[in-house]
Amino acid sequence: MASTAAYKVKNVETVVKGTDVQVRLFTLAPSETIPWHFHRGSSDHYFVLAGLLSISTREPASTRTLSSGQTYKISPGTAHLIANGGEDDCRFLLVQGVDTYDWNAAESPE
Repeated sequence: MASTAAYKVKNVETVVKGTDVQVRLFTLAPSETIPWHFHRGSSDHYFVLAGLLSISTREPASTRTLSSGQTYKISPGTAHLIANGGEDDCRFLLVQGVDTYDWNAAESPE
């Protein structure tokens, strides 16, 4: 199980890591989530490769479930929660940038 300081998921592989761009391949097992967080300067670009990816955001409040081949962008400062939205593993490519990468916890709205 891959781990960061804030959460654990099935697997994370770094593809590219520069000073202002980061690309990682994530695998989330069923029911795994990346908790509410935001990035001050960088955008998140999600590219779903397999399974279902659920993306919840605040301001605007919404939840989207993406399937293989779909993409979604989250702008800097937008709090979001990422989850496996299905019963099988979910794989997605995450491109983050262009800015210094940071990860800031955001309180759950519940």
